Amino acid sequence: MAKRNIIYHWGDRTLQITLGNRVNGRIRALYIAELVLTLGMATVFLLQSIPFRHNIINWVSALGASALYIIAAYRFLARIFFNEQLILDANHITIIRNTLLSRQASRFDWRQIGPLHYEGKQKKTDHPLKGKCYDYFGFETQEHLIQSLHHEGNLYFDTPNGRVYFAPGVYSWDAEKMVQMMKLYTGSALQLGPEWDDMLQEEQELDDAASNN
Repeated sequence: MAKRNIIYHWGDRTLQITLGNRVNGRIRALYIAELVLTLGMATVFLLQSIPFRHNIINWVSALGASALYIIAAYRFLARIFFNEQLILDANHITIIRNTLLSRQASRFDWRQIGPLHYEGKQKKTDHPLKGKCYDYFGFETQEHLIQSLHHEGNLYFDTPNGRVYFAPGVYSWDAEKMVQMMKLYTGSALQLGPEWDDMLQEEQELDDAASNN
């Protein structure tokens, strides 16, 4: 099961946000299908290379099959075990990406980054409290699937070296809560793009409506 809850840890000098593993069931099924397909292709190459004897073509096929096995396993495990953390302090935001075999940390100075933006604004996902009808045609489900497949993330900010994406699989309603927590900690250090005005206002209206029911 993917750990989809966003966890906030308030320290004396830092705010740590653990996004966890946000691979949903449908995306996980696609990854499994890709793994099975690649392993099937590798098996075909391997069977064609048997018996090995002294034929160079057979040996090349066997090596190619082995490479496909390794690549397929690595891609699958890297995706399934991917998780992301944010660490905020007075001067920096650090984005940490972990997989089964690697760890990458990128640190950015608040003074050198642009406003935080939500990539999904043009196709904003509906909040779970908004609307009670069933999605008979699966449009909302398909939108979630497309956003989950977006590799880099749903949030971004600009830096002198280019745009930095993070928070893959974080939909609008979770992003709004996360940004509110980030603003509480950083104050004016975190600048927001203009799209957040409408998003945060809608979030507040939905929360008010839910509390009045």
